[in-house]
Amino acid sequence: QVQLVESGGGLVQAGESLRLSCIASGRTFRTYAMGWFRRAPGKEREFVSQINKSGGFTYYADSVKGRFTISRDNAKNTVYLQMNSLKPEDTAVYYCNADSPNREGGGYWGQGTQVTVSS
Repeated sequence: QVQLVESGGGLVQAGESLRLSCIASGRTFRTYAMGWFRRAPGKEREFVSQINKSGGFTYYADSVKGRFTISRDNAKNTVYLQMNSLKPEDTAVYYCNADSPNREGGGYWGQGTQVTVSS
């Protein structure tokens, strides 16, 4: 198993950018697909993005396609989420995830990091 720690959340204005980082402890990082989910106030958790084990294939929710970019550095056991052109509706707690087949929300989770986008 792995332990996940997110960082990089904060308060930004609409149109600005933010980069989230997730550092994983353990020796099995390279065996996991890694991803991000989010939970907005009053809403259920939703899928945001995922990257496969080797980093060569990515998935995005329609709501963030073209604005967010996921990447990973297996040598550093780290996954990133670059968020550009942020909108107020992106406001949520963002959770790092490891090992969620078909992006169903299983596997391991970080503690979450708050992203707030003001208009």
